[in-house]
Amino acid sequence: MKTINVGVIGTGWCGGIRANTCASSALVRELHIAEINRERLAEVEAETNPLVATENYRELIANDGIEAIIVSTTPETTHYPITKEVLLAGKHVLLEKPLSLTLDEADELIRLARDRGLKFTVGYSQRFNPKFAFIKKSLEEGTIGTPVSALISRHISRKLGDKIGGRIKLSPAAMEATHDIDIVLWCLEPAKPVRVYSQVVSKVMHPTHGVADCQWIVVTMDDGTVFTIGAGWILPPAYPNFSSTWVEFVGSEGALIVDDTHRDTVLTTMKGGIVHPMSTMPGEAVGHVYAGPMMAETNYFLESVAYDRPVLVTAEQARRVMELYIAADLSAERNDAVSLPLEPEVLASMVACPVKFLSLARELCRAKSMCFAGHLQGSR
Repeated sequence: MKTINVGVIGTGWCGGIRANTCASSALVRELHIAEINRERLAEVEAETNPLVATENYRELIANDGIEAIIVSTTPETTHYPITKEVLLAGKHVLLEKPLSLTLDEADELIRLARDRGLKFTVGYSQRFNPKFAFIKKSLEEGTIGTPVSALISRHISRKLGDKIGGRIKLSPAAMEATHDIDIVLWCLEPAKPVRVYSQVVSKVMHPTHGVADCQWIVVTMDDGTVFTIGAGWILPPAYPNFSSTWVEFVGSEGALIVDDTHRDTVLTTMKGGIVHPMSTMPGEAVGHVYAGPMMAETNYFLESVAYDRPVLVTAEQARRVMELYIAADLSAERNDAVSLPLEPEVLASMVACPVKFLSLARELCRAKSMCFAGHLQGSR
């Protein structure tokens, strides 16, 4: 069996899942982890028994024996600079979304990976949710005929919204709807988006975090198909990191409705009230099994590297998702529809766009030496 040496940079919530998955995989010969939060580093080190556990992520990048690195860092301003370093060092990469903060950065990372013949994938873990995989399979097999419309409504609890909104000013489109944009575009391939209209609501989180409560997006494809995606993060307190999703795909010969609201398992106690276990987007360990898609996604990446197989989520596909949610943010700001692909002059005019703001925020982070592997505080 072919085995590989793997590094994980950032071992918070998602990074911890990735590290534990690598530690339990027969494909991983050596595991190396990096995390700047000392307490979290010690916790994950105890769980995974890595060969190396360090606070300096560059030790992993400089290690010629490491073939692949998983970048699971926050704040999201760290994604581009750290991933660039990893690719320049000639290592395969699995990067948590978002791919980057600007399309120029995304294009540079894609070019680096392509020129060096490296595998580069982005963490759109919902493709590994069996329910969403079934949608893709059904559409490919023509089960519901020609796609006509699609709807996805996703909402998460305020605990996660506060964590994400408290560390970076990315929109619900960029941080939540992004998973569903990826799913729909993947399912509707080879059709491409040509027009986007979006609206946001800012009643609860804007005063404290400067971000919207929810965002709704309507997208027209070049074959006439239309889909709508809504995403929000202000549900009342519930099961830790609770996520609730409803999906409808309607075609010329049928319809497919997917209930991923996690109402199927209910736990109620005198102390905690009603909660819905196993309801997080990445999933969680349940005794000897794992409930959720992130373990499968991580193993898929390991197999892609070890056996030289294609990755499921290409960086080019992640860029396509990124361009769409940038257009959605621009549409919400302009209160008008935006055409795709985005023209260079449109991108240049996005002075007030959150993505433009974030490129400036990244420079501030660099100036403060913040661009290191951080403790993942509840992002996807």
